[in-house]
Amino acid sequence: MNDPDSATEAFVAHRDLLFTVAYEMLGSAADAEDVLQEAWLRWVKVDLAQVQDQRAYLVRITTRQALNRLRTLKRRKEAYVGPWLPEPLLTAPDVAEDVELSENLSLALMFILETLSPTERAVFVLREVFDIDYDDIAAAIGKSPSAVRQLAYRARRHVDARRPRTPASPEEARAALHSFQTALVTGDLQGLLDVLAPDVVFVSDGGGLKLAALRPVAGADKVLSYMAGSLVKAGGTFTSEPTTINGNLGLILRLDGVIDGVLAFRVENARVTGLYYVRNPEKLTRVESETPLTSR
Repeated sequence: MNDPDSATEAFVAHRDLLFTVAYEMLGSAADAEDVLQEAWLRWVKVDLAQVQDQRAYLVRITTRQALNRLRTLKRRKEAYVGPWLPEPLLTAPDVAEDVELSENLSLALMFILETLSPTERAVFVLREVFDIDYDDIAAAIGKSPSAVRQLAYRARRHVDARRPRTPASPEEARAALHSFQTALVTGDLQGLLDVLAPDVVFVSDGGGLKLAALRPVAGADKVLSYMAGSLVKAGGTFTSEPTTINGNLGLILRLDGVIDGVLAFRVENARVTGLYYVRNPEKLTRVESETPLTSR
């Protein structure tokens, strides 16, 4: 019979990793927490004496539960009002220091992951983000290693075709964010236009609870017009606060002191090519206290 303390100690030791795996697959902190609860209930029934690698076993359990939840979420997202963006998380500086992890956790990349099938997303996340070997991924998703390799190749090709080809350095991202914030606060429309790439895309998520564009807005002039119109309709006083969202620079926007939304950026060649604005209040519960994330 298992020692409950040993099972708890092992689970706690890997909890941040398991949460990160589930969140990266689901894009929802609440659903990730539910997956961890389900994983825990299965973990305490495992004969630990038969487990050679506790980390790999826990990741396997978590992946299976996340896949089940992901299929349910897919149906929920199909009925969602407007674009569905991942839930933004306030993260500690150490996440930003892990360049590979922060890139994969960015709202821009996770928005791309929404276009993968549930199984493709699981394989991509486990292989590309957490460097899990093909045999362990195969055991987690119930497919052969050769099938997993094919899924990984297809998912990687799909994501690479849509991700930035020249990601900005931290310095470039900070400079672009500063220019954008300054222009936004001062109402300098030309300044905003100067920092936006001509083919910039603006994606907003209100979930039917807050005003948001029902489809992505593309092109600097259209994005600027939409943003300016939204600010006018909102009324009140807008303020912006730089923050670290999903390991990347972002802004918390407040209207009359109350959080209105979180704005995440994609920057290439020193200009903003993607804006991701989460306004759905149900997704803004984790932007004022840090959520620990890790790939280890």
